[in-house]
Amino acid sequence: MPRPRLFRKVFFDPDVTYFKPIGIPMRDLEIVELTTEEMEAYRLRHIIDLDQTEAAKKMETSQSTYQRILYSAYKKIADALINGKAIRIIKN
Repeated sequence: MPRPRLFRKVFFDPDVTYFKPIGIPMRDLEIVELTTEEMEAYRLRHIIDLDQTEAAKKMETSQSTYQRILYSAYKKIADALINGKAIRIIKN
């Protein structure tokens, strides 16, 4: 049985939850799903400009877990931008 998932602090509550390429109907797009955790990690690093240690403390997680969450967000965002996919932010 896997270990239970720990709660991480997330202060980001998006009003907008979908982003898509212009001119392509949603029905024709693949969707990449980002969690609010991933968006929070991305926001702390690139909008608030915190380093990895500070951001991990803010999310109340280890640096290695924070880094894993951040790289997951990078991969998903890059996939959406490079391959013309929509991004949906899901609340976990």
